[in-house]
Formats: sequence, structure tokens, C-alpha cells
Amino acid sequence: MTIKWVVTDPLVMNGEPFCYGTRLTVRNILELRSSGYTLARMLKDHPELRRMGVAAAYAYAAGHRDRYAEFFERDGSLAGPGYSAAEADGLPERYRIPGVVIKPASG
Repeated sequence: MTIKWVVTDPLVMNGEPFCYGTRLTVRNILELRSSGYTLARMLKDHPELRRMGVAAAYAYAAGHRDRYAEFFERDGSLAGPGYSAAEADGLPERYRIPGVVIKPASG
């Protein structure tokens, strides 16, 4: 079975895209990230979330920048902490988006 990690259903969450198996919208996840939540803290505070779901939410936002413009920096990266390179290990290539899913290399 292939899981669609970000779901849009007009009868659920007022039609806002949300993470499969949760009541957290993509916007909720972006708000957590921009508030400084790390992946580890999100998963701890919301055990229903999965690593893949969080990455899919970030990737969904990247594909819908007009809808989530307030969460993007001028350089096109998402505000707040993303996945470290180690945390991103095992994610499908389509989710390994530098600056969006994976933290930009500091330097």
C-alpha cells in the first residue's frame, strides 16, 4: 500500500491539507517549525506524526509556496529548523529538498 502522506479532503480539517493519520495540517507543522520545533520535538510532542509525514508536509509547502508564503525566507528556504542530513537518511529523493526539508549547510 502506498500512503499519501499529505491528504486534502473537503470534509476534514475544513479542506486544509493535513498529514495522514493526524489532525495536524501542513500549516500547523510549518508553524511548529517556524516556532523553533525540531523534528525530534515534533515527533515527541505529536506521536501520531511520522518522519515521512513531516517531510511530505514540507515538500507540499514547497510546491504550494503561494499558499504558505509567510513561512519562506527570501532565499526560498523554509523558516526554522529542518531535518539534519542524518535525519533525512532514508527519505525518498523527492523529499530531500535542500533548504526546505534538509537544513541548509551552515557555513
